[in-house]
Amino acid sequence: MAIAATTDFWTSRMTGENPTSLTGDEQTNWTAAVSGTASASGGNWVITANTYYNQTSTPTEYTMVGVFAFTDSTAIPSNGAVLMALDNGTHRVEVRSKGTNAKLDLVGATTVTTRDLDLDMGEGDDPIPLVLRLTLDSSGEAYLYMREIIEDDDGANDYLSVTGASSSSKEARWGNSSGTVTWYSVYYTDKGAFSPDEISTSDWTTNALLQMGLATVELLRDSTRPYLKTHVSDSAINYGYDLSSGMVSRYSPPCIFVVLEGLASPEFVTLSGTRAEQSYSVGIFVVTRGTNYKDAYRLGMDIAGEVFDEVYKNTGVNSTTDSIRSYEAQLDTKVDDDEVVCIHKLSFGYVRRINMLHR
Repeated sequence: MAIAATTDFWTSRMTGENPTSLTGDEQTNWTAAVSGTASASGGNWVITANTYYNQTSTPTEYTMVGVFAFTDSTAIPSNGAVLMALDNGTHRVEVRSKGTNAKLDLVGATTVTTRDLDLDMGEGDDPIPLVLRLTLDSSGEAYLYMREIIEDDDGANDYLSVTGASSSSKEARWGNSSGTVTWYSVYYTDKGAFSPDEISTSDWTTNALLQMGLATVELLRDSTRPYLKTHVSDSAINYGYDLSSGMVSRYSPPCIFVVLEGLASPEFVTLSGTRAEQSYSVGIFVVTRGTNYKDAYRLGMDIAGEVFDEVYKNTGVNSTTDSIRSYEAQLDTKVDDDEVVCIHKLSFGYVRRINMLHR
């Protein structure tokens, strides 16, 4: 899957209200597939007896994010109880309780178990909310992300994956058949199977960090231009979350860091605030090294030139959505005899027109 487009959004956003009567623009209500005992409590939706909500979507790729907690340590859903499920008509995947407050199962054609999710009750029996993201694509590949984490501190994958079990009906479903579960929020979209790096529960974050920052990283990694294709490995093109000298020194030049430097919306383009023109500043650092600084400088220029061409050609030239309004290049000149690293920086000024209804 790719990063969510400007036309992709959460088609259902339950934030504690009755799932069958959602409020907000372009929302799809849920249907009570099984009606037991459920009600609003403390701004959340609490299911205390056999209740499920579902809806049927025409597309075949789905994403569901559930934020929930086992409210009572003596009333945990029984082993095998389904909490979340996605079914695209050919494949079905489910998240099931194990009857404990520690782990869950991801069930498709095979079954895998999560790591310890630390669902024990806190002090004073306060529940600890868990964020789960379940995705299913058209080929039947399903992923489960825990607490929106893709990689752990060591860079290893921290998600589960299975191939969905064979199915012949379509459905997106959540709820619980037993136990007491507090559902804080449930976000769902039939626009695609999105990882945490491809769509955020916050539209603002999706518009900014993902579509302007991480999408640029993806664009440069996919480039077929000579130097970007052969001299800079995919692992050396990254978003600049940490640009400290200790972190940057872990990468072997040539490497590229993309940074979203700022954003602002000087004015909304409609009186009702339904559309906004948002300005973005995106910085791209091209890092090269050489014993001969001239060679490092020239290599950096060649790579920076390809970065400019790639960004200009493929982003910011849509007059109805995105537009590049400006750019600036800061070229690094050697001023220290011991200096061997050259860093050229490109800064792009964007203006993007955003639909503000999907929030």
